Parts: sequence; structure tokens; C-alpha cells
Amino acid sequence: MDQWTLQMGYPVITILGNTTTENRIIITQQHFIYDISAKTKALQLQNNSYLWQIPLTIVVGNRSHVSSEAIIWVSNKSEHHRITYFDKGNWLLGNINQTGYFRVNYDLRNWRLLIDQLIRNHEVLSVSNRAGLIDDAFSLARAGYLPQNIPLEIMRYLSEEKDFLPWHAASRALYPLDKLLDRMENYNVFNEYILKQVATTYIKLGWPKNNFNGSLVQASYQHEELRREVIMLACSFGNKHCHQQASTLISDWISSNRNRIPLNVRDIVYCTGVSLLDEDVWEFIWMKFHSTTAISEKKILLEALTCSDDRNLLNRLLNLSLNSEVVLDQDAIDVIIHVARNPHGRDLAWKFFRDKWKILNTSCSKIYSQDILFHAENSLASILKNISLCI
Repeated sequence: MDQWTLQMGYPVITILGNTTTENRIIITQQHFIYDISAKTKALQLQNNSYLWQIPLTIVVGNRSHVSSEAIIWVSNKSEHHRITYFDKGNWLLGNINQTGYFRVNYDLRNWRLLIDQLIRNHEVLSVSNRAGLIDDAFSLARAGYLPQNIPLEIMRYLSEEKDFLPWHAASRALYPLDKLLDRMENYNVFNEYILKQVATTYIKLGWPKNNFNGSLVQASYQHEELRREVIMLACSFGNKHCHQQASTLISDWISSNRNRIPLNVRDIVYCTGVSLLDEDVWEFIWMKFHSTTAISEKKILLEALTCSDDRNLLNRLLNLSLNSEVVLDQDAIDVIIHVARNPHGRDLAWKFFRDKWKILNTSCSKIYSQDILFHAENSLASILKNISLCI
């Protein structure tokens, strides 16, 4: 266990098919690192000497058959193994049901076979295997181990996916990717592609519905979480029906002064409504933020205010966050972070943070100041750095 508890991080396993001999594979392991510059530094620090004792579970399959699970203990940097039934027509899957604390990469041929399997019949693979494949593919692409088109091609099967975990794995990876691409010339290609993958499931699931007495029609927890995930993706990437529905719900709340927005999608509706509608909606949400005493609702309303496309309103909110009588000190950092996540407020938040650092530093405790600096570096500086690398 010393290898897993005393060494930094965790490994990535790469499985390569032997091009000259069938039923043979080459398995390599290395320290998994996201940052390219850190990889270079890691080599200087001789982190390439890291080794783990890895229990690699595998199955071999094709369109009609999946083998029983086998286990290979990987102890060296590179190993050759014989795998029964692994020929040109079969795919191989490692780390079954994500039981091991490592990532798995494959040669492009195997990735293509796995993508083909998902598109033809994804239920051959378990829910956790499908979620694991998506998570590994996006993470490997982000770290430079895999071309970006592979995880995006995996998404083609999602229109048939009915389980929450694979959708959650995809959405969790798509939002950071969206932040890297949203200022590039061809961003609309990426945006339209995501909307296309989401559209079918969004239509099937629809929105949460209320009974005649106003209570929410309950479905299973997994179903509601899946619906929420898909609605969030649809509204975030600009699905017209999703935008219209959110606007209607906000407008109904304002006109009736009765909040009939389902609880589990309120944050999505508030944010979408503020981003789409006029300043009056922002003022209405600001008023509700001050009048509500529910802490959870207050946080959702404050985050919604940061979703505006109006830079003047974002600047106003940033400056108001310095007044502890208006926005509590512990919530001020949330305002900076969420404005920074808004493409219209990214540069405003960074400028505000630098200009007001002395005030922030004076008014907060040392620990809190360090917390601000930590979040700002991760939500602003790293985003800007990644965008510059991407462009």
C-alpha cells in the first residue's frame, strides 16, 4: 500500500494491441498529470520512476458477446500479456466498474471499437463502465494523452442513454471545456454539436410538473437528477425551448408573486432568466435576495445575479459585495467566483480582484484572504492560462 499512500497522485494505464500478433497486448503505466508544464517538471524530479502495483480487471467483447472478467496485476513500467479471444474484431475494456483508482487509455483502434459498441448497443456495458469511459476519455484528452475528438465522439451515443451517471460524467467535463472554447471563432460548431446530443433526451424527459394543488409530481431520485442534468445542459448551451420555459417561469413568478418554479431546477431557471431578460428581472431577483431568510435560497439568488449579460450590473454586484451589510463577508468570494465563470464578467472579476485586493485583504482574516487567493487563482488565472494555451 505504500505505493498508493506515499506516492503523489495516481497512475494511468495504457493498453496497446500488438499489431503483429493477435491475442497479445502491451500494458504500460505512468504517473497521471493534467498540466503539461508539470509533466516536464515531474520528469526533472524523476517522478517517472513512480511505480504502482495495479489490479487491472479486463473484459473482451464484441457486438454480441462479452467475456468473463479477468485480472492482471501490473507491476512494471511496461509488460506484455496474452489475452484470450482478443483479435481484430474485438474490443477490450479495463478497470471494470471503476473499482481501481487509476485511469485507462487505449490505442485509437480500441477506442473506435468501444465508441461503435456504445452507438450500436450501449447496454452491453454497465452504467458505471459507461460513466467511467466518458470520464476517462475527457480527462485523458484534457491532459494531452488522447485527441479531443475521441470523448466528443463518445457523446454521440448519449441520445439513447437513460441513466444519470453517464450524463453526469459528460456534463461535468463539458462545462470546463465550454469555458475554454467560448471565445474562439468556431465556438458555435462545438455549441451546436452539444445541443444536438442533448436535444432528444431533453424532449423525452421534459420539465418537472406540478399537481393541481401545486405540489411537485415526484419521480425516482435518479430520474429527477437525470432530468435536472439534461435541463442544465440544454439551458446552458442555448436550447431555445429551455430558454423559453425558463423565461416563462420567471415571468409567471414576477406577475403572480408566487414562486411555482420546481425546487430542483430553481438555480437553472433563475440564472437563465437573469441572462435572457431585462434589468427589471435582475432587480426583482436582487429584491428577493434581500427579502428571503432561507440561507439556501439566498445563495441560489445571489449566484443567479452573477449570470447577467449586462456588464454594468455585474460591476455593480461586484462593488456591492464589498458592503458587508448588503452581502455577507463569507458570500463575497462567491460573487467574485461566479462572475468570473460568466464569459461576460471574466475580465471584470479579475480586474476587480486585483484593484480591490487591499480592501479584501484588510477586511478579511488571514485564512479567508488565502481562501480568496486560492479560488481566484483556480477560477480566473487558470482559466485565462488555459484559454491562451487553447487559442
